[in-house]
Amino acid sequence: MKYADYIQEIEIDSLWSGRKHIRWTLDRHVNILSGVNGVGKSTILNKVVQQVMKGDIRIEDTNTAKAALPGRIVGETGVRLSLVPTDATAVRFDVIRSFDRPLINNEMTARLDFKIATELDLQLFNLQRRYLDYQVNLGNRIISVLQSGETDAAQKAQQLSSGKQHFYDIVDSLFADTKKHIIRTENEIRFEQMGETLTPYQLSSGEKQILVILLTVLVEDHEPYVLLMDEPEVSLHIEWQKVLIKTIISLNPNVQLILTTHSPAVIMDGWTDKITEVGEITI
Repeated sequence: MKYADYIQEIEIDSLWSGRKHIRWTLDRHVNILSGVNGVGKSTILNKVVQQVMKGDIRIEDTNTAKAALPGRIVGETGVRLSLVPTDATAVRFDVIRSFDRPLINNEMTARLDFKIATELDLQLFNLQRRYLDYQVNLGNRIISVLQSGETDAAQKAQQLSSGKQHFYDIVDSLFADTKKHIIRTENEIRFEQMGETLTPYQLSSGEKQILVILLTVLVEDHEPYVLLMDEPEVSLHIEWQKVLIKTIISLNPNVQLILTTHSPAVIMDGWTDKITEVGEITI
C-alpha cells in the first residue's frame, strides 16, 4: 500500500437516507467542523472512519466523470476521499473520541494486567503497547546512527530523540499544577507525584484524555497521517483546550487534523479561519 500524505476532499453521497450530499475541500493541516447538535458533524466523521478502515478500497476508474480530482478512495458507503499524492491507495489514520464510557465486556478487562474500567483506560492500555514499539524502533535508529561513524552522528542521534523529549516536556508542563511528571527512565508511561508512582489509569478523565491525544500523535513518529477527533475538548481544562491544536502540530508537523468541536477555546488561538459549518459543505 502507498499511504496518502493527506485527504484533499471528502464527498458523501448521502448523510441520512438519501438526504444531504456533502462535499468538503480540506486544508492540509487543520480542519474544524462546526454546527448545532444533530446537524451531522459526528456522522460525517464516522462515515470517513468507516471508509478508511475498509480493506477492500480501490481507486476510482479514471474514465469516470469524477476523475478530474486526484486519486480517490471509493467504497460501498457512498464516501469518496480524494488523496494526495494521487497514486495513494490507503490512509494512515487515528481516531479519538471524547466520551469516557464504562466498558461492558468485563471478561475482556479481567484478562488485562491493570484495572481498566473505561474506554479511555482501554485506549491507554493499547497506546502503551504502541509506545513500547515506538521506543524500540527509535532506539534501533539511534544505535544505527551512532554506529555509522559519521562525524555528526551524535547530533543526528540527539535530533532523533528530540520528539520523545518534547513529548515529555509538554506533558510535564500540562500536569505541573498537580505536581505530576513523567518518569523518564520507565519503559511504559508512569508518573511521579510527591514520591508516589502512578499509572495512567489513576489519572483524572481530563488527564487521561490529553495523554491519549498526545501519545497517539507521538507514536506516529512524524509520519504523515490523518487524526480524526470528535469533540476532543469535552474533559479538558480550558487552558488545555486553548493549546490543543498548536501542541498536536508541534509534536507532528505532518499531521492532518479533522475535528468537531463546540468549544470557542479550541479555536481562539488563531484557528477561526479553519472552521467549516456543515451547511457550507452541504449540497
